Amino acid sequence: MEFTFLGTSAGTPTRARNVTALALAPGGRKPWYLVDCGEGTQHQLLRSHYSVMQLRAIFITHIHGDHTFGLPGLLTSASMLGRTEPLDVIAPVQTHRFIRTTLDNSDSTLSYTLNFIDSETPDFFWQDQFVTVSNVALSHRVPCRAYVFTERNLERQLLHRKLQLDGVEPGPSWGALQKGHDVSLEDGRVLTSDQYTRISRVARRLIVAGDNDNPDLLADAADGCHVLVHEATYTQEVADKVGPWPQHSSARQVARFAQQARLPHLVLTHFSSRYQAAPGGPYHINQLADEARDHYRGQLFLARDFDTYRLNKDLSLTCQPPIERQ
Repeated sequence: MEFTFLGTSAGTPTRARNVTALALAPGGRKPWYLVDCGEGTQHQLLRSHYSVMQLRAIFITHIHGDHTFGLPGLLTSASMLGRTEPLDVIAPVQTHRFIRTTLDNSDSTLSYTLNFIDSETPDFFWQDQFVTVSNVALSHRVPCRAYVFTERNLERQLLHRKLQLDGVEPGPSWGALQKGHDVSLEDGRVLTSDQYTRISRVARRLIVAGDNDNPDLLADAADGCHVLVHEATYTQEVADKVGPWPQHSSARQVARFAQQARLPHLVLTHFSSRYQAAPGGPYHINQLADEARDHYRGQLFLARDFDTYRLNKDLSLTCQPPIERQ
C-alpha cells in the first residue's frame, strides 16, 4: 500500500508546499485514488508517477477550496487526454454542484462519466477489488470526513496437506481455491476456499483525515489501524493565539491522541504556511515535530510534498524522499 503527498500546506501554498492532495495506490501504482484536490494538484501530478488515466476514484473530505479548487482543471485535463473510463467522485453534495457549475459555465465537457457519491450519507460505504472504504465525521467549520481504507482480497496460502488428505489432486481446482473461489468437484463435493486456504497476515488499514479539531472522534476507527494521516496546522502555542474559530488541530493534540490510541505510525500534514523549512524565521517546521515527539512514542513523520510512503505487508512504514523531476 503506497501513498504520495501532492500537497501538504494549509489554506495557501508556499514555495515548497502545495495545498492538500494525497495519492493512494493500494495495489501497486494503478489503479490509484486521490484524497482531496487543492488548486494545482494536476500540475503536482506531472511531477509524480501517477496518471489521471489510471485514477479510479476521488475522495473529498470537505468543501473548502484548499481541498477542492483543483477538481475542474484535473477532470477536464483527463478528458482532453482521452480518458473514457468512468470515475467515482465521493464528496459532499456541494462539491458535486461546484463541479457541474464550473463545467457548465466554462464551455467544458467530459469524455467520461462522473459517478457522484454523497460522502455524508450515514451508511456510506465504498469498495473495489483492492479496498473497502468507510468514513468518520470530524469536527470542522463545515461537515468534514476522515476516510478509512482497509485492504481486501488478501493473498491466500493453499493448505496442501489438507487437500491431499481429502483426496483433492493438484489441478485447476487448487488455483481456483487460492484465488478465493469455491469449487464443485465431479464427485459432487463442494470445496470452499475458506476450508482449504489461509490468510497469513492482517489487512493493512490507513486513515486519511480531513480538517479536524477533535482527534478523539477517530478513536473507534483507530482500533486496528496502522497509519493515521492527520492535519497538524499549528503548534499548541500558535493554536492558542489563533483561537478556536479555524477548528484545526495542533501537533500536540494529534500526538496525544495517537499515543493514547496506540497507533504505530503517525504522519502529520496540512501545515500553516507560517512554518518554514529553512531556518531563520520565527516559525520553523521542526517546532511541530518537536511538539509531537514530546507526546508520541510511535514512528512519526512530517510529510513533505512528493514524499512517498509504503505500508509494507509486515506493517512497517517506510518513506522514500521525493525525487527531483524536471
